[in-house]
Order: sequence, then structure tokens, then C-alpha cells
Amino acid sequence: MKMKNNTIKYTLLFLFSALVTNSCSDDFVNVESFDENSENYFNSEEDYQAALIGAYDLLQSTYLNVMLGEIASDNTLAGGESATDVPGIQEVDNMTHTPLNDQLRDIWGWMFAGVNRANYILEFKDKTDFSGKEQVIAEATFLRAYYYFELVKWFGDVPLAVDKRLLFGDQNTIERTPKAQVYAQIEIDLQFAADNLPYVQTEVGRVTKGAALALLGKAYLYQNKFSEAADVFDELIDEGPYDLLTDYTTMFENDNENNIESVFEVQYTDIEGAGFGCLQCSEGNVAVGFNGIRNYSGPLFESGFSFNVPTQKVVDAFESGDLRKDTAILDIVAWAAQNSDVAYVEGYEHTGYYNRKYISRKGDLNTGDANLTNPNNYRSIRFADVLLMAAEAHNRKSPSNDAQALLYINRVRNRAFGDTDHELAVTGAALTDAIALERQVELVGEGHRFFDLVRTGRAVQEITGFTSGKNEVFPIPSIEIELAGNRWNQNPGY
Repeated sequence: MKMKNNTIKYTLLFLFSALVTNSCSDDFVNVESFDENSENYFNSEEDYQAALIGAYDLLQSTYLNVMLGEIASDNTLAGGESATDVPGIQEVDNMTHTPLNDQLRDIWGWMFAGVNRANYILEFKDKTDFSGKEQVIAEATFLRAYYYFELVKWFGDVPLAVDKRLLFGDQNTIERTPKAQVYAQIEIDLQFAADNLPYVQTEVGRVTKGAALALLGKAYLYQNKFSEAADVFDELIDEGPYDLLTDYTTMFENDNENNIESVFEVQYTDIEGAGFGCLQCSEGNVAVGFNGIRNYSGPLFESGFSFNVPTQKVVDAFESGDLRKDTAILDIVAWAAQNSDVAYVEGYEHTGYYNRKYISRKGDLNTGDANLTNPNNYRSIRFADVLLMAAEAHNRKSPSNDAQALLYINRVRNRAFGDTDHELAVTGAALTDAIALERQVELVGEGHRFFDLVRTGRAVQEITGFTSGKNEVFPIPSIEIELAGNRWNQNPGY
């Protein structure tokens, strides 16, 4: 397996982490006091770059956001070994999660750790000048917006801190900020990042102007600001260096990372492992091992924990002739029939299918625990996703521009079928439905489905156990409310 040369390395810098991050188990309102000399940091470009790498590092922990974003939806089931294998994951699948859910607490804590690391840089952004500093500040600003976008998607109203760290003691005064205000700050941050970043970075994996515009358009879309979203996506599509990858079958292979379709990609490596005591400490993509085939032996793939198994429903959503299906979904029964040396164990809620996009391949180093240190990058924002979001924005804005929407969605479909025979010609509500379905099959396994269903009002019809007025967001972890002196209201229904 190739090494990732000339790529930004997200690594836990122990000197830096001692100054600016929580421990593996702490939450944002329970951080240790910062070293008294932290204000004496940021005296050189090297200091800013080291801090910035630390801010990037928490992107790797978003593997959990991606996996649960599928499991919470109708795309996949929790799976695993049994009904009690990682109870928090099972609860999210069944829509029975509570404020005591460990995985939701992890998402809260890890995303706020990312916010704090970005804010540490921005708190001292004016301290020392050097050539190229505006890009460092723009990257940190994007990362703050990225982590806050995750937080507001999952939890709704969350405490907002701008250009300052959340320190021990702040839990006594800080309040949850209405999500509209959080989104407003996200918009400001992403516009700033877009204005100060290039489309192409010399070091692969760093934030670009394209990533900032794509996430800005997405933030508009999540707020039903369709005209604003359409304008931003049009700019990105017309001016950016991105295009659809010709061969979809290579999209998620490790030797084709950071390709022309990648607008923003979370970088992982297999050279530094971790353990279950600190999953986010792994430099590898933990979700890949969780997605793997239980007790597998045979060609191409490695064994895994059989979580996040696709449903028959999503398999059936693919039209006949759709070339994406075999890249997205591994049919283990068909695979075993093709390869006589394949053996595996059926896990809990076995459907016969696995998430082939993010599954362990043979040939990786997998330093430490093989299931926790996979090098598969996460394609956080793909150009196909941008085209489909742009199509939706044009279709749903007032007045709508269905002609433009059709151009965008048909670019995706032409690649999917290898011809122009499957182009759509519908308009209005029928086109809205077609775009939603296209997003499901194009992006299955990539963590977007639950939030697409919620923001479009389709979740209650599609997700078993979903309660309207409750499950649109997840509960604030109980420990956070307790540490805030029980001043915060819990999200409704929890």
C-alpha cells in the first residue's frame, strides 16, 4: 500500500496537546486548565503550523459521525456481534438513544475539542506575523466552522465560542446558543476561508477555497436558503478545478485518494495505531474496521466487526444498470460464490451486504490493531455531492430553475450508467423526489443520509422508530448539562 507523501499529516503533538486539548475522555466543559505559558506560544510560523496540525487532527475522529449518520438512517443497520455489542450504536439504530449514550458523548466531546483547538489559534491570530499567515488563519477558521457544522447537525443549539478557548470554569456561565446564530457564524467563517484560500494547496489534505465554498453552500442548504446555496454552488462548479472521476469503481480505493472529484478529504494513515481506550487517538480510519466482514478470510478484504450493514431497502433503491451498486455494496453471498476460499461469520442483523466503499482491504500496514488503523481516507465532500446539492438548491429555490437542476443531476446519472439513456426530464416535486433518491444511491455509506432525511422532512416516513419533534436532533449528553449546573434545557423528548 502506498504511503501518503506530500500530504498534511494529522498527528497528535504531545507538547501541543498538553496545552490545548482535553484528555481522551474529557468533555469540552471539563477541560484541564491550560499551561500558564500557553500565552507565550505562537512566536513563530512553526508554532502556528504545529497548532494548526493539532486542529486538523480531530477530523479523524469524525469516523464516528460518518458511521452513525448511516446507522441512524434507513440505509444501514447497526449489526455487530449481538444486540448488546456497543449498546450506544444499537440505540441510535433503534432510535432509543438517551442522554447517557457514550457514542453521542464522544461526538460532542471530540467536536468541541476540535473547536477549542481552532479557537486557540484564532485567539492569538494577531500575535506574530509571517508570510502566508492569512492562509493559516483561514484554515483554522474553516476547521472551526466544520466542527460547529457537525455539532449543530447533531445537537441543534450548542455553546458558541468565537476566537477564544472554552476554559475550565466557563461551564458555569456559558449557555447554549440558538442554532440560527451558530449557522450565522459558520457562514461568516466559511466566507472568510473562501476569500483567503486557493483552490489548490501545495500540501494535499489542507483546506482549499473549494472546500470552504462547498461547506458554505451546504450550510445554506441545511437552512433552506436555496437561492444562496445555488449561487455558491454555481460559483464552485464553474470556477473550481473539480470534475467527476471517470471510473467510479476506483473512487474509494486507497491508491486513488485526493482525486479530481475530491473537494475535501479527511486524511488517514496506517502507520500509527491506537486501542479501544482511545479510539480517536488512532491515525487510521476506525470505521473501516467496524464496517468489515466478521471473521473473514479470503481474497481482497480483511476481517472486521460487521457493523453498519446495508439494508435490502437501499440495495433495491439502485436502478437496473446502475454501475455504482457493486462499488457501494458488497454482496457477501455472491462474493463467496465467486471465490471458493471465502469464509466468514454472519453477525447480528446480517443482511448479506457490507459497505464496500469503506471496508478493510488486504495489504495495509494496520500498525497496532488491524481493525482500528486503516488508511482509507474519508471523502467528506465529493464533486458529485456538490452537483446534487446544487441541483436541489435550483429545484427548491423560488423561482425554481429546474433546467439547471437537470443539467447537474444528469451529469451524475450519466456517469452512473455510462450513457445518456437514463437522463431525467421531470420537473417540480417529481424532480425533488428524484434528487433525493439520487443522493441516496450516490452517497450511500458516506454518512449523509440521516441528515438529508431530517432536513427535507422525510425522516418520519423513512426511518423506523423516528419520532417527529424529537429525533431531528440528538440529546445533549447528561454529563454536559450536569457540569453546566443543570442550567441547560435538554432537547425536547429526551
